[in-house]
Amino acid sequence: MGLFTNQGKHEETIPQIKPIVVRTSNVAKELLQVSSNHQIHVNSLDFNLLDIQTLSRTLLEGSGTQEDWKELSEEDIRKLGEDSYLNQKFELKQVYEIEIYAKSEATMLDLIDMSIGGNSTLCKIYLTIKAGSEATYYETFKEDFLKLIDRKKLRANMMIGLFDSMLQQNLADLLAKIKIEGSYRFEVQERYVIGVGYEPVATVNDKLVLHYETKRKNLDEHGRINYAKRGYIMSAVANELLMEYIKPQMGEHGRNCRGEYLVPKAPIVKNEPTFTVGEKIAVIDTPTSIEYRAKASGYVTLEGGMYDIKTEVDVSEISFRTTGSIETQLDADVLINVTEKDVLKDAIGMGMDVTVNVINIEGNIGPNAKVTAHKATIEGQVHQSAIITADELTINIHKGTAHGKEVNITRLEHGIVEAETVKITQATGGKIRAKDISIEILGSHVQLTASHKIEIKSLQGGENLFIIDPLLNESMDVITEQMKKIEEVTQSLKEINRELTGYEMTWKENVPVMEELKNKLIHYKQNGVKAPTAFVQKYQQLLQFKQKLDALRDEMKQKEDMYKLLSSKHTALQNEIFEARIINHDRWRNHNEIIFKLIDPPIDVMYVPSHNSDEKILGLHKDEFGEYSIRKLEE
Repeated sequence: MGLFTNQGKHEETIPQIKPIVVRTSNVAKELLQVSSNHQIHVNSLDFNLLDIQTLSRTLLEGSGTQEDWKELSEEDIRKLGEDSYLNQKFELKQVYEIEIYAKSEATMLDLIDMSIGGNSTLCKIYLTIKAGSEATYYETFKEDFLKLIDRKKLRANMMIGLFDSMLQQNLADLLAKIKIEGSYRFEVQERYVIGVGYEPVATVNDKLVLHYETKRKNLDEHGRINYAKRGYIMSAVANELLMEYIKPQMGEHGRNCRGEYLVPKAPIVKNEPTFTVGEKIAVIDTPTSIEYRAKASGYVTLEGGMYDIKTEVDVSEISFRTTGSIETQLDADVLINVTEKDVLKDAIGMGMDVTVNVINIEGNIGPNAKVTAHKATIEGQVHQSAIITADELTINIHKGTAHGKEVNITRLEHGIVEAETVKITQATGGKIRAKDISIEILGSHVQLTASHKIEIKSLQGGENLFIIDPLLNESMDVITEQMKKIEEVTQSLKEINRELTGYEMTWKENVPVMEELKNKLIHYKQNGVKAPTAFVQKYQQLLQFKQKLDALRDEMKQKEDMYKLLSSKHTALQNEIFEARIINHDRWRNHNEIIFKLIDPPIDVMYVPSHNSDEKILGLHKDEFGEYSIRKLEE
């Protein structure tokens, strides 16, 4: 005879057995025994729950013996509270009277593929219904469904009626949905909490956490050890948590949904601190831990078993062989002095990354190296593939790429510089972009782009390009977006103005009517006479019209203010180019090009000073015909 099962809904032939009634405290064990005795698969067996007997007993004080088991009534069970459940001397068990039989035909509930599970402690029990299950409502569906849950709980050795007070509440919406829809299909897996015991608090073993060590970036993108970033210096900022000793804590007892009392393990203690700390590290003792926090910024040191914070470190070189890359926090008060000054060696080796607040480098920076700092001084030369970034940056010989706010370079040799202010003693080749550029000796093949001023003390070469670009510090995306907003506001102003004009004319015509109605309504009120409905309605219509007019006036004012703001920003940016200057304290020599880049109209104005001319100050001029040119200006 065929039947459905929750596992595969397959058909099989089941031997017939007579129903067997037994009393047991382990339903799963009894089912396995009957399965073995009659050579029937345990999934082919089912049972009816005929009776539940809940019993308890308590260890007698001082005697070390247990009292006899005592049956609990439903009222006794309801009165059980946390004091009883979390009493280690209190024991619970249930005895079930069940009727075991072989399933001979499928039921409507067999189409619901569900299972019982729990968390690791079995203090929280879940009912899981798999996607694709189908539930069809019938008169005794709810009762049968809840009985099925109980039977599944018993197969999992869970107690009945003790830890499932929220079962029906959590299933109420599901049962109501099935009843209303008649036939319900589970499109996705659904899970419900049907039992909650007393979750124990886990025991905490002691642990020493070196938080500052987590800054080491010694794994590459593939999870392999990156020896180039092994963390030679570990920086810290004030109040940063450097280390933490987690104190051992005994867990708290619990009781799971099998009625088992859960006793926590004793904590393991093996990581108590043996080190000491210096005066720049604060020790904060809390109930659960001991915190070691930095009192000041710097970098963490460990010398002779004592941790401390220092700010200055001297190294001969930063290379793969000696230190690896050094990456500290920019706001940590760390200063690195790199003392290697041999012209044939690199103070910062090939491919090294250095991030630090302040760095003084007495020698050279090698290929593909990167240095990032608030303040950096390089007394050697920067390789053409190296990148230096610092707010305050001083370089002797620069061939690479430099970014900063204030950059000072003794000699620029075909390098790239981007900053707010750039001062260079001698430049031969390269590209410079800054708000203000000042060069004492300008050679040849240098491209200088500034938004405010370019000043040259001595011009010795040629083939240089001088560019004034007010958009140097603004992206074209920002300008395009600004122009788009101006166009949108202009269009809105036209539309609002058109509507407002019509409202103003209509209002002007109706002001006398409004005043007349207002006076009549006051008269009626003063004389205790009810005003005609038509008068009141007309007056209210005029009030609503006035409110709409006021709203349009306010909107018009807001748009006008927005237009003024956007236009002023755009105009200010455009006008900056007329304030920009190119100053040459020497005579112009050889061929040099000067370009002023306008925003509106978007054109370039070019000028080439004559050889040996003495045009000291050059600026943009606009004549009465709107033509633009670059002219010599008076000092």
